[in-house]
Amino acid sequence: MLSLLSTLGGLLISGLPKLLEYFQNKADQKHELALAQIQVQMQLQMMAQGFAAQERMEEIRTDQIAMETDAQMTAAAYDHDKAILAKASTWVANYIGTVRPTVTYIFILELCAVNAWLAFYVYNNPQLVINMDDLVRLSEIIFSSDEMAMLGAIIGFWFGSRSWNKK
Repeated sequence: MLSLLSTLGGLLISGLPKLLEYFQNKADQKHELALAQIQVQMQLQMMAQGFAAQERMEEIRTDQIAMETDAQMTAAAYDHDKAILAKASTWVANYIGTVRPTVTYIFILELCAVNAWLAFYVYNNPQLVINMDDLVRLSEIIFSSDEMAMLGAIIGFWFGSRSWNKK
């Protein structure tokens, strides 16, 4: 049961970025709608006063400021990343992109090594398995529900994120 819940949790966590993106888009659209309403009101007021040309100039200026601000924010973010990576050695810069997969590989390899060692130990000590109940008890130790839950969460996260990205 815990394995199923952790797998489901991994799937849900892998979809969290898409969910946050949805709410961000919704907030952005609400903000854009409010700006559009304000712009329409300004246009109506300016047209009523005969300032159509000035309104067009104001629109161009606003668009330029918005583009410059976006470009500055993007450039600042890239510059920040470059500054941090410039101080790091080449292998550190290359390793940054592999941290999460490496942690996953280490956990999976550790899981396999511990289970193989336990299976080898049980195989070399046949007195531990007298009947089928002993075999079931030992297999529950080797493949515990906690470790299957962690494995399910990892697999759910990595492979579940692919299905979220397709949607």
